[in-house]
Amino acid sequence: MSHQDRRDFIQTLAAGAATIAATSSATAIAQTPPPITQKSDGQNYAPNGKPSPVVKPGDFIFAAAYLDHGHIYGQCNGLTEAGAQLKWVYDADLKKVEAFVAKFPSVKVAPSFDAILADSEVKLVATAAIPNQRGPIGCQVMKAGKDYFTDKPPFTTLDQLEQAKRVVAETGKKYMVYYSERLHNESAMFATDLVQQGAIGRVLQVLGLGPHREGTNRPAWFYEKEKYGGILCDIGSHQFEQFLTCAGATDATVMHAAVANHAHPTHPNFEDFGEASLLGNNGVTNYIRVDWFTPTGLSTWGDGRMIILGEKGTIELRKYVDIARDKTGNHVYLVDGKGEQHIEVEGKVGYRFFGELILDCLNRTAKAMTQVHAFKAAELCLKAQAAAKKIA
Repeated sequence: MSHQDRRDFIQTLAAGAATIAATSSATAIAQTPPPITQKSDGQNYAPNGKPSPVVKPGDFIFAAAYLDHGHIYGQCNGLTEAGAQLKWVYDADLKKVEAFVAKFPSVKVAPSFDAILADSEVKLVATAAIPNQRGPIGCQVMKAGKDYFTDKPPFTTLDQLEQAKRVVAETGKKYMVYYSERLHNESAMFATDLVQQGAIGRVLQVLGLGPHREGTNRPAWFYEKEKYGGILCDIGSHQFEQFLTCAGATDATVMHAAVANHAHPTHPNFEDFGEASLLGNNGVTNYIRVDWFTPTGLSTWGDGRMIILGEKGTIELRKYVDIARDKTGNHVYLVDGKGEQHIEVEGKVGYRFFGELILDCLNRTAKAMTQVHAFKAAELCLKAQAAAKKIA
């Protein structure tokens, strides 16, 4: 969807149009085939969208490495759909590499990570390493003269964050983060536009719920806090990024944070529940809850939701499922002074972040996400984790 089409679509809905087909551009959008709906567990969430290349073949070459989390597939899907060319893959685990090559058969297997860093054609390296390794790997990538795109959380300590800030300043390279619960979700990106266009007036509070399914066969590091960083650092990072975006805040104070291990006695360092409350520097408040208690009967990996309260209306997102009603995701509920609307945006918004990121890397701009914003979201999740009280 072009920028103009998207703007017209959102303005029509925000004005309380009776149907999406009220404009010619919206009619065209409604005819777009939806992407494949993911109903996997959270570790393999990798949406497929409609190819929307922003560059010609060969204009933007990237590599993938350290395949410890399945989010690497979502990262690479987004970039290739936006026209990037995936040249290399590397991981010491050949089984992970074999599975990745099956998904991206044109990729070449690199003999080492250093070989990727030495390739002058590679402009960006995407990784989904074990979380406590992501910061050091990112610094290595940027020092090699390439931009970096990591899975969340981007760091597990504030020291790693400060080191990355120094390397960004020294090299001028990007340290971008796959905050997928907004960037790779159509309802969340649609809500971003609604809020920024004033559909509900000044935002007062953002509520974020991010339950996940633990699933089976998780790697050992998943349960080791030193490696994954804690629940507020890990899956809480999505929520803090969404809060900053929807609130329009540039900083926040942690007012309350708590974590618990309610049901994993054999993994004493694991946290299966977390909550936090923030106060933005513009007065907007925030509450988040994250957990690993998705029931087995749910048709997807988590009933992720968000409610944005504004002076003139509310927006509710049912991101991955509308339980007991519709097994598809990307449901937006908008209530304003003109009435109530249920807007289904599956397959109608797309994932523009990836194309914007590619162009940002080529043009040294910051349309997809500013570096300050990416780092501030990471800082808040680390501060909340450090401040968290442990629920007995």
